[in-house]
Amino acid sequence: MVDCVIKDWQGGEAGTATLDLRVANEANAPHIVHRALVRQINNGRQGTASSKTRAEVRGGGRKPWRQKGTGRARAGSIRSPLWRGGGVIFGPKPRDYTTKMNRKERRLALRTAFLSCAEDMVVVQDFVSELTQPKTKEMLAAIDRWGVDSTAKILLITVEKNETLHRSVRNVPTIKLISAVTLNIYDILYADKIVVTASALEKIQEVYGE
Repeated sequence: MVDCVIKDWQGGEAGTATLDLRVANEANAPHIVHRALVRQINNGRQGTASSKTRAEVRGGGRKPWRQKGTGRARAGSIRSPLWRGGGVIFGPKPRDYTTKMNRKERRLALRTAFLSCAEDMVVVQDFVSELTQPKTKEMLAAIDRWGVDSTAKILLITVEKNETLHRSVRNVPTIKLISAVTLNIYDILYADKIVVTASALEKIQEVYGE
């Protein structure tokens, strides 16, 4: 269980929030989190890389020169893998990189990773109403008031995506905006700081709490 201080738009304290999630035990936590991370990276691969073998590359149907008497090494095709423009030996072919993992294990890994970042988490009040129009400058000023370095890699979690907020942070390369229901282990581990709204924290507790 983790108790967090909720900050308002100006950076002052506005209450507290509690996050209570069941996590993996200390011995198994690194292993299960690693498996979940590898699964997400693997499942994001297209697997469309393809190279041609000597049977697929164009040309090479005729023996380039006779077998003996030329003083050169014997050759049967100009598309041999040893030749420039030839086929590729053991090159990549389209394949499926999908890695399976039980749903309960995935959720356990996600909870473990999220709770492990509690020290780098800042909980704020819902602030979308404060942004009447897209303003990157105002958003960065608020992040500074919350005590977060705007040059760090920040994961901003809201209860749902908002167009005004999205347009306010989309030009900042260090900020990634996601909703609570699209929480994933890669973004959690990649971020230096996590800024989560109070309603998003409640949603995470509702969806992932047991």
